[in-house]
Amino acid sequence: MRKVKKRNKMSRFERLLYTFTFLLVVLSPVAVVFSKATLSEVNFEVEKAKKEIATQTKKNESLSMTINELASLDKIQEVAQEQGLSYNNDNIKSIDEIEK
Repeated sequence: MRKVKKRNKMSRFERLLYTFTFLLVVLSPVAVVFSKATLSEVNFEVEKAKKEIATQTKKNESLSMTINELASLDKIQEVAQEQGLSYNNDNIKSIDEIEK
């Protein structure tokens, strides 16, 4: 006599569980690689932005120094003399004098 093996059919829940587990095992490494690539790209953009900020800060400092040089009393007197103007302290009024 031959023994006939009985196959147990999988229920829907079991099939769904196996399918979900298979997809999880296959897609997890893909998700990890994708997230690391995205993180790397974001870090690159952050470093690029930091470099641009540093460059702009240096430009701003340079321009601020230029403004201070041009606004100095010596430079103002030099430009005034080039334009034929003279420095007369009696013609200078402070804000306190104007309000009175």
